Amino acid sequence: MARVVLVTGVSSPLAAGVAQALSAEPGVRRVIGADSSPPPRADSAPRASVGGGDAPRGVEYVHVDLHDESLGQIVADSGAEVILHLGLDTARAPHREDTLLGTMRVLAAAQRSPRVQRVVVRSSASLDSDDAAEVERDTLGLQRRRPDVSVAVLRLANLIGPSVDTPLTRYLGARFVPTVLGRDPNVRFVHEDDAAEALVRMALSDETGHFDVAGADSVPLSDCLRRVGGQRLPVPARGLKVLRSMAKHGRIDYASSTRAVSAGRLATGMDTAPLEKALDWSPSYSSPQAFETFVGSRAQAAPTRGAGLRPVHVLALARATLGR
Repeated sequence: MARVVLVTGVSSPLAAGVAQALSAEPGVRRVIGADSSPPPRADSAPRASVGGGDAPRGVEYVHVDLHDESLGQIVADSGAEVILHLGLDTARAPHREDTLLGTMRVLAAAQRSPRVQRVVVRSSASLDSDDAAEVERDTLGLQRRRPDVSVAVLRLANLIGPSVDTPLTRYLGARFVPTVLGRDPNVRFVHEDDAAEALVRMALSDETGHFDVAGADSVPLSDCLRRVGGQRLPVPARGLKVLRSMAKHGRIDYASSTRAVSAGRLATGMDTAPLEKALDWSPSYSSPQAFETFVGSRAQAAPTRGAGLRPVHVLALARATLGR
């Protein structure tokens, strides 16, 4: 039977590409893309040749507000049978409260709807560990409350590729790149095309559980920075608090290097074997290959640097860190 699929977070190129790919599947009758902002233009969505209008061809866009009951109403009115919640950590400046609230809204709507049969939630290795644990725990808890609904959580490694714009890619693109003194973590990546493919395949399957999605191998953070030309700024771990304070008050466009470091520690903890067995599929790009596509896209674009750390910020950081 043809299914109705709801995809959240379609303002991101990844989710927009997933929504369009699902609309072309023979087992899918209708795809609704929900977000607080419309989908990106055609030239921003991976793997998509998109027609005109506010949504990719074959996808109906609906506006949703996380702070009201609109999402639950959309689920009920659309008769959605499959929900892909991809609105995690995709905004340019994601807020912890919105990440958790969005997941809670999706799970509540799925639990109330008798039509929902399948829920897939995107988590991310770049989320703070406590937030990721809460997202994953709450999602798998839906399976206990609604045993008739199959539930899967996909934890994506650091998303990378030509169209990706995340806190990590902006961190790598800064002129001065803060790193933790004495540490050089290995970072694992997943190419945006592989991430989209995994999400589409998982949505159309009945597999349940928690699955890691990452390219093979990993890349030392120092190698990543060398390839993109950023100037490393090793600081003691306590110096990161100073940077977070600067970012909080809008003084710099800074993506916390604690995310990069914590994601690097997860590189050795991610196990992609369950995903590959469940879907009989594996990513096309290794982590080094995925990162090279990002480097190549930067080389073709005009060289720009974001509003990151400037010498005055470096001086303030040094004084605060050294207690002078």
